[in-house]
Amino acid sequence: MDRPRFRACFLHPRFWLLWLGLGLLWLVIQLPYRVLLALGRMLGKAMYHLAGSRRHIARRNLELCFPDLSDAERERLLKENFASNGIALFEMAMSWWWPQARLQRLAHIEGLEHLRQAQAEGQGVILMALHFTTLEIGAALLGQRHTIDGMYREHKNPVFDFVQRRGRERHNRDATAIEREDVRAMLKVLRGGRAIWYAPDQDYGRKQSLFVPLFGIQAATVTATSKFARLGRARVVPFTQQRLADGSGYRLVIHPPLEDFPGESDEADCLRINRWVEEVVSLNPEQYLWAHRRFKTRPEGEPSLYRKGR
Repeated sequence: MDRPRFRACFLHPRFWLLWLGLGLLWLVIQLPYRVLLALGRMLGKAMYHLAGSRRHIARRNLELCFPDLSDAERERLLKENFASNGIALFEMAMSWWWPQARLQRLAHIEGLEHLRQAQAEGQGVILMALHFTTLEIGAALLGQRHTIDGMYREHKNPVFDFVQRRGRERHNRDATAIEREDVRAMLKVLRGGRAIWYAPDQDYGRKQSLFVPLFGIQAATVTATSKFARLGRARVVPFTQQRLADGSGYRLVIHPPLEDFPGESDEADCLRINRWVEEVVSLNPEQYLWAHRRFKTRPEGEPSLYRKGR
């Protein structure tokens, strides 16, 4: 995919409000990091009260995944999750616009040797990540140290799409943005020995999914991870990220490649991935993206787990 280029039509009056908002966001993120964390928590508190639909979805997901917690414990976790979502807005802007040297000071990276070894051997890598609220800044921090290709979905607003792509790609000058539906292009770069950021933890519908347990609930789980690994002759390397509680930045861990993957069946592989999801999410549940209706698709005959319209 070609690099994003500025176009004269971006100056049309219908985009002025967006440009104003982006400009204000740029000004805000010039503040010290710890101030941005505090502002993000305040924003998250406002979102908790205003985003009713997302709050109900997140609360329901926590009920389903952590039934052993008391109502009060889940509510505290829910509020912390919204605080994390508020911080994520500033993290996104930081990853787009902060000077790279300033951004790099926040990175605490472990396991980079797994990516470097695969690269040296000409081996493609599926960098298996999850949808944490720190997704944007985690990818940026790792992208400063190692080239990562990514699956890409064009934003409906062309100005935001331009700003987003330009901000992301500045960390990976030789990276490839691959359309999410372009499987052929993904397999090509994997066979070319490159690393692709990929997250298998959301509900993409019944097609090309299997129902296997996730937190004890039958969840539609994509089988694409196994297919990409097999057809792309690639290693699957888990990648986790965490916003550190002491305000010193982010812990990024590239874990050893999965052994014997793909396995005997797609079902066994999906179950193995979901067990990993459970383990990783349980370590930092407040930083996970709970506002997604992860259990939206149900097995035949099962009722919805969410209230109508939510």
